Amino acid sequence: MKAIIKREIRTYFTSVIGWIFLAAFLFVFNLYFWAYNLNMAYAYISYALSGSAIIFLLIIPILTMRSMAEDRKTKTDQLLYTAPLSVPRIVFGKFLAMVAVFSIAIGIVCICPLIMNTFGSVPFGESYTAILGVWLYGLLAISIGLFLSAVTESQVIAAVLSFAVLFLGYMMDGIISSITTSENVLTKILGCLAIARPLDNFNTGVMDITGIVYYVTGTALFLFLTCQVVQKFRWSVSSKKIRRGVFNSTFVLIGIAITVVVNVLVSQLPDSIKNIDVTGQKLYTLTDDTYEVLDSLNDDITMYVLSAEDSADSTLKKTLERYEEGSDHITVEYIDPAVSPNFYTTYTDTAPSEGSVIVACGDRSRVVDYSDIYEYTVDYSTYTQSISSYDGEGQLTSAVTYVTSEDMQKVYAITGHGETDLGSSFTQALEKMNLSVESLTLLTSETVPDDAAAIIINGPTTDFSADDAQKVADYLAGGGKALITSSYEATGDMTNFNSILSQYGLNVNQGMIMEGDMTHCYQYPFYLLPDVQSASQTSNVEGYVMMLNAQPVEFTQEDSETLTYTSLLETSSSAYLKSDLVNLTTYEKEDGDEEGTFVIGANVTDSETGADITVIGSVAAFNDQVDSYVSGQNLELFKGIVSGYSDSETAVSIDAKDYSYANLNVNQALIFVGAGILIVMIPVVLIICGIIIWFRRRKA
Repeated sequence: MKAIIKREIRTYFTSVIGWIFLAAFLFVFNLYFWAYNLNMAYAYISYALSGSAIIFLLIIPILTMRSMAEDRKTKTDQLLYTAPLSVPRIVFGKFLAMVAVFSIAIGIVCICPLIMNTFGSVPFGESYTAILGVWLYGLLAISIGLFLSAVTESQVIAAVLSFAVLFLGYMMDGIISSITTSENVLTKILGCLAIARPLDNFNTGVMDITGIVYYVTGTALFLFLTCQVVQKFRWSVSSKKIRRGVFNSTFVLIGIAITVVVNVLVSQLPDSIKNIDVTGQKLYTLTDDTYEVLDSLNDDITMYVLSAEDSADSTLKKTLERYEEGSDHITVEYIDPAVSPNFYTTYTDTAPSEGSVIVACGDRSRVVDYSDIYEYTVDYSTYTQSISSYDGEGQLTSAVTYVTSEDMQKVYAITGHGETDLGSSFTQALEKMNLSVESLTLLTSETVPDDAAAIIINGPTTDFSADDAQKVADYLAGGGKALITSSYEATGDMTNFNSILSQYGLNVNQGMIMEGDMTHCYQYPFYLLPDVQSASQTSNVEGYVMMLNAQPVEFTQEDSETLTYTSLLETSSSAYLKSDLVNLTTYEKEDGDEEGTFVIGANVTDSETGADITVIGSVAAFNDQVDSYVSGQNLELFKGIVSGYSDSETAVSIDAKDYSYANLNVNQALIFVGAGILIVMIPVVLIICGIIIWFRRRKA
């Protein structure tokens, strides 16, 4: 068989066929690689592979058309058949020779992620999984071309037939969707012919075991069929030929049946086994917190996806499969809005966007709108919007805990004293923990309601009345929880507000902290980047948090036996305090400014009453714009603080997962040079080499 492989490879590279194949493939791939990965600086090689996959429809037939047809036309096949080699060895040898040529091109592609990594962070697991998928797809395409080359002695006919079959397989998904949007027996049969379908999983960071088995068994089947065709041509017209034909037909049916059975069995494997998540962010893998929720389920839950199954969001679909596999109590159903446009009215009065999920359990339900499943960022230089993170698991797990919980607690935001509203992302974080947020005006309420999981007092600018302060004090004395921020813009005497804090040994000093250490501030000395102290509330903070116009938080009862004080945020020792803000003329340190390490955030718990108070000395701490400066770390601090404000069963909050890697940093000069080398020089050099070798061989 080695002789067959060497003979075939030598033939490809002593003629122009092998060189044209490599040149055509690399021209198209390099074109997409330059456009997506260099010019647009995307970190995913799958973008270039997806765009260039269509070139296989043209170049694979060029590679395979002569493999069997030429031998039949020139009668050299008789020499092969009289050699001491079995037909399977001959067929497999020719196949491996073409695979070797194809693998040279794929080997060059394998270098690209390494090159890209010099310009930024590249998801290697996803990159090489995508390359594996394309390589397996190429193997199946080669085996199909080899089979069709065996059924004719015309290279042209073999090429045309190969193109037609590969094109049909490539377009089959589109053909199926044009026939119907619902799955039935016909679509399942036609789906077996959609040879490009498994590529979607490989390109999105999933090591698809069903896809691997599909390509391997499909390749083996067509090699087997090729052997059967060749065997038939070897027999002369006789009674043996008839018996051989019957044997071949039976054997072919058995081979097809085995292929179908193997693929069906593999498709029945658990989703976690047949779809291995290789994404760096583990987009398709559920967290331990979610599995704990699923393990505790006692009631049946149905997740209705408002989309036809074939057109459903692929990432969300994989996530839902994990939920269904994670609990026998979870059932996923796809509702096509085109077929049932009013289905949502049973659960909500407002029409959700297409692709949304309605999670229902008995009489309780929650709509997870498709717009909430992804989080977006806006590039204001180009006014373009892109997906930044995927929150499918977080939203779905929150919905599951909501529909299975009888009593939901509330967080009350105190109003009436010039308080600032929480940023929308912070409010959403509370709702995701199944803590509904409601405003509470103490003037019109006798007490803080009994269903309060906590209260939030966000930067009051005017003092509380004595009555309002007493209502808050009574709530805390009963074991209440509070998150309080202070505002440097507070006017007048804040005696009543301060009395709430003083009962727990806390005091917010007036003035504004400036940072003398430039590593602890951003652009301005009052844009503080404090040191995050080790505490349960800060355990999920990774990196900086930002505090604007912050005030010092002091603890005055160090000798208390019931109060436990925990520092959360501290400045550097070079910070200083501007006390007289009315006459502030400079941000620089002046004589009389108090200097030293200041606490900006602290927590106090009372072992006697159970009260839990967290004070942050900056009302801007929970502002969306400020949070964006530190990539969401203020939000992580907020979630760490409020995580204890509800029962553990309902307060599960799964963070959104980063959806993509940062763009590569490729300079313009390299982009320009790369276009010339990748798109022009390499393909031209390959073609010239092929022509020279072919001409010299012909002349010899």
